[in-house]
Amino acid sequence: MSDWKSIDYFTDESLVADPYPYFDELREAGPVLPLPHLGMVAVTGYEEASQVYREAETFSSCNSVVGPFATFPVPLEGDDVSEIIDRYRTQLPMFEHMVTMDPPDHTRERALLMRLLTPRRLKENERFISRQADRQLDEFIDRGTCEFVREYAQPFTMLAVADVLGVPEEDHQRFLEGFGLRPSAGEIGAESADGDLNLLSWLDDWFAAYITDRRREPRKDVLTDLALATYPDGTTPDVAAVVRTASFLFAAGQETTARLLAAALKYVAEHPDTQAHLRAHRERIPDFIEETLRFESPVKVDFRLARRDARVGDIDIPAGTPVAIMNSAANHDPRRFSCPAEFDMDRENVRQHMAFGRGSHSCPGGPLARVEGRISLERVLDRTTDIRLSEEHHGPAGARRFTYDPTWLMRGLTELHLELTPVPGTG
Repeated sequence: MSDWKSIDYFTDESLVADPYPYFDELREAGPVLPLPHLGMVAVTGYEEASQVYREAETFSSCNSVVGPFATFPVPLEGDDVSEIIDRYRTQLPMFEHMVTMDPPDHTRERALLMRLLTPRRLKENERFISRQADRQLDEFIDRGTCEFVREYAQPFTMLAVADVLGVPEEDHQRFLEGFGLRPSAGEIGAESADGDLNLLSWLDDWFAAYITDRRREPRKDVLTDLALATYPDGTTPDVAAVVRTASFLFAAGQETTARLLAAALKYVAEHPDTQAHLRAHRERIPDFIEETLRFESPVKVDFRLARRDARVGDIDIPAGTPVAIMNSAANHDPRRFSCPAEFDMDRENVRQHMAFGRGSHSCPGGPLARVEGRISLERVLDRTTDIRLSEEHHGPAGARRFTYDPTWLMRGLTELHLELTPVPGTG
């Protein structure tokens, strides 16, 4: 029988369907634990994960998306490898995006994004989200069945982000086509001449055109606000930096929130008592969303690289060590959450999860994701009298079948087939 010493987190297929027993094994062996693979240290304890997130000056985000597979042209030797990281970080994947940046670069780029994600803008976005939720439901609710991920979660979350960024509604169809969520009659998302499929190059081109146009001829719209936003020191970012900000929000916001929505609807469909409770007490939906984020976090793991010798918990971490912050494991730490394997939206600390990370790199789109989750669930409940899992696709109770994306970064259903009973006269 395999255990944490023989399991390779990055290649073991058994962890795709259910990683939680593995996370529990790691935590029981130690909340901070050197692993036998790739020289990595796993952090599964809640307090220990919080420490790593907070100490940005000690733990670099340069390997946030590639983990222990970040490579440097020289060995990471010595008790402080900061100079090596800073010299060669531009050779690492996605170095130009804020998710891999450290201060002061990260501070500057994040400030640019937060100029857009203001409480006022998010409040304006709520009106669009409500309309869009009904538009997505209109496409299948009369039919009484849907594949929720493809027919609702993905297009809905993509368009919610598009609206935040101020993409004109007349262009929304083109964005759906670009992300492969609608058949395309044009060349968006088409194969390049060398046969590679670059699904996001069109996105950069579109936003570059938007930003260039608004800087040349400002209008009274959100894209102009984005185009004319400045760094905290008053300087104007180049067009490429603004485009990266937009692309980052699309990539981070769409994927994680779609996974959240699928996890929430899966639980509602599997638990009629919870579904009935939320129908009768809509004010509990926000707590339900928070517990869903804790129970089934969309991001399983985040990574850092130790700049200098450090100590987390009772473990010494040498400089140059890749550190895996296992968010999903930390959210099931019994030292922080009582009976963590149980879904309990009544727990007093329901909002203390770290599904959105912690510290300076905490997800800036967290408030948007919460609104999307709340409104989606409200509208689905408003327009149905019952939500069930399709036994044809997922099997009967007690023998359910689900498939998850085979990625070590994210946790999400590949499909969720639902049967819906519409409220008479409202389909």
